[in-house]
Amino acid sequence: MQPESVKSVCVFCGSRTGTNPAHAEAATALGTALAEAGHRLVYGAGDVGLMGAVARAAQAAGGTTFGVIPVHLMRREVGKRDLSTFIVTETMHERKKVMFMNADAIVTLPGGPGSLDELFEVLTWRQLGLHQKPVYLLNCDGYWDPLLALLRHVVDQGFAEPEFLAFLTPVDSVASLMASLREALS
Repeated sequence: MQPESVKSVCVFCGSRTGTNPAHAEAATALGTALAEAGHRLVYGAGDVGLMGAVARAAQAAGGTTFGVIPVHLMRREVGKRDLSTFIVTETMHERKKVMFMNADAIVTLPGGPGSLDELFEVLTWRQLGLHQKPVYLLNCDGYWDPLLALLRHVVDQGFAEPEFLAFLTPVDSVASLMASLREALS
């Protein structure tokens, strides 16, 4: 059990690094910053892509890490067994639930369909009033600009209330994310 004063930040991100080196740099900077701020990293327990970068950086900076991986992804995502806490689930649904339940805030870095799935699930839960946790989108090098435009379009077309946009806080840098987390988690 973690001390009450320690806050946990769930990071959703790619199991690949992508083509833009700035994304891996942001993942590394975030892992370091979370550890230096005394936050526990909660993530998908992989040792590949941006997932691996954020976890290795948090560990190198002396941070506490909490990883959750479904059994069927142990080989594909190279389950990182040297974490502070390493949990293996049966399904993706369990993975997301365990990650969410062990976090005080959620951050999504660049990623693909899996990261989008994770992000939209927590946003839907927020829209339904099932939680009040802050949700951030690290919009590194404008990666998420098309998604933000789509979300505005969804609201403009009447498929979500305008308040929906307030459930997601886009930030452009790790520094601005950490400032927002300090305020939200204090």
